[in-house]
Amino acid sequence: MKTLLLIPALLPAVAAAQAPPVAATGQGRVRGTVSAGVEAFRGIPFAAPPVGANRWRAPQPAAAWTGVRDATRFGADCMQKPFPSDAAPLGTTPAEDCLFVNVWRPAGVKAGARLPVVVWIYGGGFVNGGASPAVYDGAAFATAGTVFVSFNYRLGRFGFFAHPALAAEGRVANWGLLDQQAALRWVRRNIAAFGGDAANVTVMGESAGGRSVLALLGAPAARGLFARAVVMSGGGRTLLDSPADAAAAAAVAFARGAGVDGTDAAALARLRALPADAVVDDLNLATLGGSAATFAGAAVDGVTVTGTAEAMLGAGTQARVPVMVGATSNDIGWTAAPTKDALFAGFGADAAAARAAYDPAGTVPLPALSAATGADRTMVEPARFVAARVAAGGQPAYHYRFGYVAASMRDEWPGAPHATDIPYFLDTVATKYGAALTPADAAMARAVNAYVVAFAKTGVPAVAGLPAWGRFAGKGPLMDFTASGVPVAGPDPWRARLDLTERAAGK
Repeated sequence: MKTLLLIPALLPAVAAAQAPPVAATGQGRVRGTVSAGVEAFRGIPFAAPPVGANRWRAPQPAAAWTGVRDATRFGADCMQKPFPSDAAPLGTTPAEDCLFVNVWRPAGVKAGARLPVVVWIYGGGFVNGGASPAVYDGAAFATAGTVFVSFNYRLGRFGFFAHPALAAEGRVANWGLLDQQAALRWVRRNIAAFGGDAANVTVMGESAGGRSVLALLGAPAARGLFARAVVMSGGGRTLLDSPADAAAAAAVAFARGAGVDGTDAAALARLRALPADAVVDDLNLATLGGSAATFAGAAVDGVTVTGTAEAMLGAGTQARVPVMVGATSNDIGWTAAPTKDALFAGFGADAAAARAAYDPAGTVPLPALSAATGADRTMVEPARFVAARVAAGGQPAYHYRFGYVAASMRDEWPGAPHATDIPYFLDTVATKYGAALTPADAAMARAVNAYVVAFAKTGVPAVAGLPAWGRFAGKGPLMDFTASGVPVAGPDPWRARLDLTERAAGK
């Protein structure tokens, strides 16, 4: 009987413990969810819907609301044609109204707690991607004592469109990159309400997201919006960069194909009136190669992209912040040479040395050589170049290579393919691999994520019980997340071949 009498007294405490969290943003209050010690807020507008007259405009302020806005579900990912074999499938139906931000934090954290903040920028070639995929969940970072933020940015021709009719409204061609800056400004204004420290923000992105981080490092308007950067397979030389005139020509070609000629205000009005599906026009990662005539991707507009990443880093004009940078061991890239002789001839005077480095016994098939040399040129050597230029500027640089392959995929993958590092950096391998996950897979994810969390907290990826990760200087050291499952810090075993790649590029 005494136990029964106590139950009503306990009910208010139980209800309070299960009450959904509420946070106050500059636009109004939001209500999130709580699970397993993590509070999440999803689908918060950080800008006005980029539709109608706001299509191909800089992000406009989000409207305020009264009451408490539901923030328990993701807002729509940005308009695109989903890519069927995407390693990070979307969790929403894409729409043009898509500028939303999401926040994860440790449960019970109060406003003003000043936790470090990690901001995730997804990849997808600037034509696919979104913040909703389950492998981009921020719970592991929140559990580790950080605030994790993700957001959407405009893609395809909605996000990267340099039509001359827009010149009267400014020189910007990369609306999606402006969205990224706007999201970071939202973080600066609002993250304290979620317990984050606006002065301790790390931006992290993979592939096009990594290239976006490089653009942020070079954009004057992004100065002060972040304190550290993580570049995952983002290139570092000329990846995803188009000259302004080529971008303008592609936009004009698309407009003409859509029945819109001219470069005056009337032409722009007709372009803004096109249905969203007509602007997508079948563009995605599968059709990207065949769409070069009508889509140029990110352009050097002098505002969001001041030059190629290589030029920016070579001139030393990047933001002076610590950088973690690397690529996977079987990253993307290609070489069009029809024979081995032609492939190695591309190394010029180093042809014989390249043959000895890549094909010492002469038994490696041409497709495998094309993939290896192409990846080195596109991703692997450029990552080292980024580390070297950051270090030369006096800022800490930490270089890695991710070579671990999940146990369930070792019969299919000779190395770690492009983007397969994401579930390890974010520690979402359980979501990615499900029942096929092994203890070794999970251990590698914990180790990689711990390094990233330490970097976000202090600027130094130092983790007790794991190998020390030294600052990059000259050509090393490298943190090698090896296929064996053991992180190894030391000299780069690929240094000789990357030196050949560096010389072949004439650098």
